Order: sequence, then C-alpha cells, then structure tokens
Amino acid sequence: MQAAFIETIHTPAVVKEIETPQAGAGEVVVQLHAAALNHRDVWIQKGLYPGMKLPTLIGSDGAGVVTSIGAGVSSDWVGQAVVINPSLGWGDDPRFYGKSFRVLGMPDAGTLAEYIKIEARYLCPKPAHLSFEEAAALPLAGLTGWRALVSRASVRAGERVLVTGAGGGVALFVVQFAVALGAEVWVTSGSDDKIEKAVALGAKGGVNYKNADWAKNLITATGGDRSGYFDVVIDSAGGPNFAKLIDVAAPGGRICFYGGTTGNITDIVPGKVFFKQLNIMGSTMGTEGEFADMVQFVNTHQLRPVVDSSFALSDIEAALRYMDEGTQFGKIVLKIL
Repeated sequence: MQAAFIETIHTPAVVKEIETPQAGAGEVVVQLHAAALNHRDVWIQKGLYPGMKLPTLIGSDGAGVVTSIGAGVSSDWVGQAVVINPSLGWGDDPRFYGKSFRVLGMPDAGTLAEYIKIEARYLCPKPAHLSFEEAAALPLAGLTGWRALVSRASVRAGERVLVTGAGGGVALFVVQFAVALGAEVWVTSGSDDKIEKAVALGAKGGVNYKNADWAKNLITATGGDRSGYFDVVIDSAGGPNFAKLIDVAAPGGRICFYGGTTGNITDIVPGKVFFKQLNIMGSTMGTEGEFADMVQFVNTHQLRPVVDSSFALSDIEAALRYMDEGTQFGKIVLKIL
C-alpha cells in the first residue's frame, strides 16, 4: 500500500510502498478513503513535537470502510463506514490521560495511507450526512474542541462565548458546537475575511486581533458594559494577548486553552483573576466517551466540518507547506480513495 512518511526532521514528507497491515486480536483494518492534516504533522516534520520517534507514518485523522477484522471483533463492523478516534490509551480517569496515552500518527502508524490497522474500540460509525472527506476532517480537532468547550468549560445555552483564532480547525468546531448548543458566539481572527466566514457559520460577530484595541472594541461591539463580557473563552494561542482574555471575561467566567501558538502567557495581573473569580483551565484531546458524544452531536445536529482544500496523497508535501502558511479556513484533507 501507499503511505506518507516523515523520515527525518526538516526533510520533505515522502510517499512509499509498504506492506498492508493485518488485523490482530481486537483490531480491524480500515481502507481509508480520506485523511486530514493537523498542525501536529507540521510540528513533527520540524522536530518540535514531544517524544519524537522517526521515521513515522503520519496522520491523526481518517475515515474509511472496515475491510477485515481480527479475533474477538464483531463481524458487524465489516463493510461499515467509520471515523477513527485518534486519542489512544487515555485510561480510566476522565480528568487526565494515563501513561499509555498517545495520539495516532506517532508512534503508532497514522492515517495518511491506503489502509490502517486499529483497535475496534477506536471506531465510530461515520455520520451518514458526511462525505468521507468531511468525516476525515472531524476527529482530532472535533474532539479537542468538544472537550474544551463542553467537558472543561461546561458551556450552557444562552451564555456568551469568545473563540480566538477563527479559521483553525479546532476553533471552527468550537464555533459550530457552541452555536448548536444555543450560545451567543463571537470570534477573533487576524483576518477580516475569516471573521466574515465565521459569522456565516453562526457567530454573531468578531474583531481583528491585529488591532491593538481589539479587546476594547470587542466589549463595545457586544454591549459596552458588564453585560458585554464573556462567560466562556476558548483559546489556542496563549502568549501576550492572553492577559486581554482575562479583561474580557465576565465575573465567574471560564477560560479554557488548548494550545500556545504565540508563546508563553505573560503579563497577567493576579488581582484581575481572583477578584473576578475566574476559572482558567487547560485541555487536550479527550476520552473515548467524549469522542462518541462528539460524533453523535455532529450527527444529531447535522453539522458539517469546514473543509478548506483537498490534496492527493501523492501531494502530501505541498499540503504540509500549505498548512504551515496558516492561511486556510478549516481543515486540509487528503483524498486517498
């Protein structure tokens, strides 16, 4: 079968022929129809991801059809269209992952291949309303956004939610989930065009964080007084702007962040946190139960992941470079079948 590998850091990804995997006990083989990229894949290529083990067959997101099963797996899975949970080995404690936790695509063989071997427990039936390309866009970003918004921040209908960095895969899922849950959603982005696209997804409005007064402008846009502050803030950037998230959070608000793309959090005034009684929390990936709940929610509300663009598997290096540019709105998908 054909599969995409990163063999050494700072070198182009390569597609090569390897042996098709065989299902062992408790496992299935899925013929992948589509896969999707995450920033994780670029970070692995640059040698910036924890626990580097190269060469590796990259890719955490995938959807396809089960072609064979191992001992102990129900035959009902054969021929089933599925989406794959990339959060492996979480463990028994839903609050925090255990020692066996890892993300599909390193060290385990990932989804940028014609076939993948995976334990049956990490499969969910593909929502029927989604194409394989849309379904492949769902797993890692959808799970990350679901845990941050629903499990950690405990968003409720009627609350005002701020989502930073609209345009990235996780942020857009958070927008879609929050809107479907009945929240009033606002966004930030460095692109006015991306703000407009987020509004088309159901956000009420947004501000460009490249404007030095973006936090003040946001409060003005949402009401101009305490009623214009945010019950929930979901952030992926960290960095210097995080202090402004504390400024726009409502008393008793919850700020949950799942990334640090702009660096370490600085310049926080402790009094602003404790006098406002704020809850600041981190989040990453999620449990098997959260993945199943997220897929069911997508199915129930007929949500469609935002797909920015599609590439052939043979064009994996071009897809990685496009992701590295950071101009996309939504997920970058690889068509495999």
